[in-house]
Amino acid sequence: MKLLRFLTPLMVMAVAGCAATNRGPDAAVLTDLAPTGKLRFGVAFAPEPSTFFVAKGADGQPSGVAVDLARDLGRQLGHPVEFLVAPNSGQLTDALTSGKVDVALMPVDAERRKKLGIGPIYFIGENTYLVRAGAGIQTLADVDRAGMRVVGIANTTTIRAVGAMLKNTKITPVPSVDEALGLLRAGNADAFALTRDTLAPLVASVPGSRILDGAFRSIDFAVVVPKDKPQGLAYATKWMNDAKANGTVRKAFDAHGFTSAAVAPADAR
Repeated sequence: MKLLRFLTPLMVMAVAGCAATNRGPDAAVLTDLAPTGKLRFGVAFAPEPSTFFVAKGADGQPSGVAVDLARDLGRQLGHPVEFLVAPNSGQLTDALTSGKVDVALMPVDAERRKKLGIGPIYFIGENTYLVRAGAGIQTLADVDRAGMRVVGIANTTTIRAVGAMLKNTKITPVPSVDEALGLLRAGNADAFALTRDTLAPLVASVPGSRILDGAFRSIDFAVVVPKDKPQGLAYATKWMNDAKANGTVRKAFDAHGFTSAAVAPADAR
């Protein structure tokens, strides 16, 4: 009995210590990341999923890498996840800046760094082109010729990059991957600029098309939050760093068939 009386205070202290260690995020974090009581997570939809784009089921619900990671973050915050599904990352950027979305994963560039709080990079992709049959394009250099018609997704890092790089080519912005593919199939565009891992499953939907060898730039995909949310950004930063280190990102890639996609290095920012 004396031993039990001696152990009881120690056990109470141990339980209290565990509770302190496992307590949820601070109120300031929840104010930044879940101000409505839900984690409003932005995802972008495409006909085929990628390490960034999600698919939609018959019920309209999204599935993919970003969805799995969003749910992991929601569990850690202790809040349900509500998805905003947009056709492109430009619309997600607008939703973040207007306060309609709390967190997203997306490609980042200098323009987005001005508008958003940028956390760690989870994937590094390559920008290249899907070209239609008969366009006479064999190399990246062939794209920048008079008469060539390039299509890209409006208000995205990719179309900003090709706009700055291509000097002799007509560039047409469209709101979605579906519309870009439609222009290629109709012969109204010659090349579609996007990331290689997103373009790969789309080749079959444009008969005779091919993806060009090489890349015109690398592109970083990161977790992002609205600007001026310091507590939220700090929490999202730690979450993503932990998710890379503990295999959560790797598991999400593998679960959706992207077994050859490399998780960004720990020091990628």
